[in-house]
Amino acid sequence: MNDSTAETKNWWQRLAGGLKRSSTALSAPLTDLITKRKLDPSTIAEIHDVLTRADLGLDTAGRIAAALGEGRYAAGISPEEVKAVVAAEIEKALTPVAQPLVVDATEKPFVILVAGVNGSGKTTTIGKLAAKLRAEGKSVTLAAGDTFRAAAIEQLKIWAERSGTGFVARAAGSDPAGLVFDAITAAKEQGTDVLLVDTAGRLQNRTELMEELQKIVRVIKKVDASAPHAVLLVLDATVGQNALSQVEIFRKVVGVTGLAMTKLDGTARGGILVAIAEKFKVPVHFIGVGESIDDLAPFSAHDFARALVGLDS
Repeated sequence: MNDSTAETKNWWQRLAGGLKRSSTALSAPLTDLITKRKLDPSTIAEIHDVLTRADLGLDTAGRIAAALGEGRYAAGISPEEVKAVVAAEIEKALTPVAQPLVVDATEKPFVILVAGVNGSGKTTTIGKLAAKLRAEGKSVTLAAGDTFRAAAIEQLKIWAERSGTGFVARAAGSDPAGLVFDAITAAKEQGTDVLLVDTAGRLQNRTELMEELQKIVRVIKKVDASAPHAVLLVLDATVGQNALSQVEIFRKVVGVTGLAMTKLDGTARGGILVAIAEKFKVPVHFIGVGESIDDLAPFSAHDFARALVGLDS
């Protein structure tokens, strides 16, 4: 087995393990239904309910129910066959949004603004992403734009030291927009490849905090009119349906260009990513299934769909 094959297998094991709670919540009731009954209209209606309760969204649940109903009523169908149909439809919904984060080398620095609500895992995601970019040979600077929490500044500093990246910070309580202005100016002067900007966690219903985020974007544009080149929204999978409103509001406020979903290993609600993909069509760049640096990986529609329903890769 070569290194890349071993790495792929290792990631699959982490992904399948990380989605275990979600796959159990989805596959156990499906198996229960199919084992005991024929695939008749009432069973399909119950399957639709199971899929909806698994946070997949009404559109996806409806499509899966329709796919299961096509010419199958008279025939027996195994739980594994049902799971395969479910996985195929989920993959179909996710494939258009499974897009890597592409860093344009002609933009120096390529500015990535990272946003999200409190506790979504922004700072950790930035640290892991910085390590990935450094491993690709890119020079990276981290900007500690969460100036409200001394702990966030310290946490980002540790990630910068660990990943060998530049670090720009001010004292806790400083103006975040001013800090970001300094960071992007310095990154330009130094010819840095990527500038990752942390921001304070903010609830999507707090108008004044969302306005502050808009101010940060305006300040970035004063230094580079084309920036930020990417706006990454970090979502905590454990919040379930609440993630839908987060995507909706952050998109309106700062023009989210991609998503990273974290903490999939801590929830049975991983299916929410499917509902988000169906509703907003926003690219999903990364998913996280744990705390280690290797637990943030580029998003694969096929792997996620198979792991979510408890099938092998």
